[in-house]
Amino acid sequence: MSKLNKKDWPKWVRDDGSVVACTEKVKVMSENFDEIRQIAQDALEDGLLMEVSELQMRKALHQMVDELINPYQTPSDQEN
Repeated sequence: MSKLNKKDWPKWVRDDGSVVACTEKVKVMSENFDEIRQIAQDALEDGLLMEVSELQMRKALHQMVDELINPYQTPSDQEN
């Protein structure tokens, strides 16, 4: 497992553009993204060690993110 440089995540905002300023919420988001990044890095490295194409690994990771489902979406959100 490789060490990743600590990355500053974006300033989290709501749909209306206002900033999520709650320290605990920002902390949870940063921790979640740190974990996701490390897991994705590990999966990429494992794939490369097993001789899977780097391009295919990256496409698969992107596709996985693109297919995530928002379980909190309202019917009016689905029209957009």
